[in-house]
Amino acid sequence: QVHPVESGGGSVQAGGSLRLSCVISGNTFGLFCLTWFRQATGKEREGVAALVAGGNRTYYSDSVKGRFTISQGNAKNTLYLQMNSLKPEDTAMYYCAPTFRACAVAPFSYGTNSYHWGQGTQVTVSS
Repeated sequence: QVHPVESGGGSVQAGGSLRLSCVISGNTFGLFCLTWFRQATGKEREGVAALVAGGNRTYYSDSVKGRFTISQGNAKNTLYLQMNSLKPEDTAMYYCAPTFRACAVAPFSYGTNSYHWGQGTQVTVSS
């Protein structure tokens, strides 16, 4: 079992920044792709950022490219999402979702059961 636990969400005004953290515990050996998803109320879940575990290859959705940065901590079981220039449309529950599948080509395209989901952390951006 893999257990991600997210933190760092909160309320911020448009243009502000937040850094989300995720600590991944459990049987983490072999995790290939570390991802962040988000889901706004009434909308489908959206993949926003992915990182090849232990590497520096990253993937971003068009909606966050240039504003968000995904990174892995020195302790390899920690994942971050630095979010700058936040917009009201970034308001959502954010989920850390590592997977044993590869990041290549389409890191957000696997079925729900291919990812290991945390409880999420709420981000609210006011205008």
